[in-house]
Amino acid sequence: MEYRRFGRTNWHVSEMGYGMWGLAGWTGNDQREIENSLDRSVELGCNFFDTAWGYGAGKSEQILGALLKKHSSKKLYAATKIPPMNFKWPSKKEFKLEECFPYKHIVEYTEKSLHNLNVECIDLQQFHVWEDDWASNDDWKKAVEDLKKSGKVKHFGISVNRWEPNNVLETLKTGLIDSVQVIYNIFDQNPEDLLFPLCKKLDIAVIARVPFDEGTLTGTFTKETVFPKNDWRSTYFVPENLNSSVDHANALKPLIPSGMTMPEMALRFILGNDEVHTIIPGMRKLNHVVSNIAASDGKRLEDSLQEKLKNHRWDRTPTEWSQ
Repeated sequence: MEYRRFGRTNWHVSEMGYGMWGLAGWTGNDQREIENSLDRSVELGCNFFDTAWGYGAGKSEQILGALLKKHSSKKLYAATKIPPMNFKWPSKKEFKLEECFPYKHIVEYTEKSLHNLNVECIDLQQFHVWEDDWASNDDWKKAVEDLKKSGKVKHFGISVNRWEPNNVLETLKTGLIDSVQVIYNIFDQNPEDLLFPLCKKLDIAVIARVPFDEGTLTGTFTKETVFPKNDWRSTYFVPENLNSSVDHANALKPLIPSGMTMPEMALRFILGNDEVHTIIPGMRKLNHVVSNIAASDGKRLEDSLQEKLKNHRWDRTPTEWSQ
């Protein structure tokens, strides 16, 4: 496992982090395999774990809390997120801060997360949605400052809405945010335009989420793929999205180097950008932990392939189904 400096926090985090959304509320989970997968990730050097209260109403946080306790001899960084008070994902332009993150709500859900994680201080607390129009509102700023001052949170971050990487730029300039979590992969390269340069200037850490485009970049989906009704992907991969996603993934298949899988190529593409500090793929299976972490070996894709993959940028805008 390779490590990178996590912005001005000066933490050194594993290039491959652990996205914990799929560990609570998804279909097909096996609790024993989840525990084995998490343990194996620690053994292989993973030290950054990303969860949220919204993942199973605190269940995923509790799973992480148990892991922290089990491996208390190692420094593992715990990142979680405060849900918006209106419990609506994604945020919308017309939402006001007082509907989503008033002072009392920020403090209340930080306390819930502290309890679920069974820790006295959260390494990284994040806002689970955001609107940059809220940047000048003092309510969230006071909550951030008070929670830091009380020793309950070390650092704050923001998880940016899907396909809106620029909807946080003014907020970052307040100096109160130390990390940004953003969708970044072979298709979603928009963060390179404005977000990454600003993060570099301000020394803000970047967490790349959705490295496989919700599964498209595993190369396993077809236009006939169907998800169970109680799986959130059944509402995300509507025909309009699924058909186009499969076409885009199929266009990449001729570029996959011999001996490499599409998921590995997708991860190595992201690691080829030094502005990214950690990637958080969802990993519910032990074999996924092993294969994903293996991509963090210090080896880069050939420059020619990295450039070819850049030509597969797919600019998208939020829709009713993009969540």
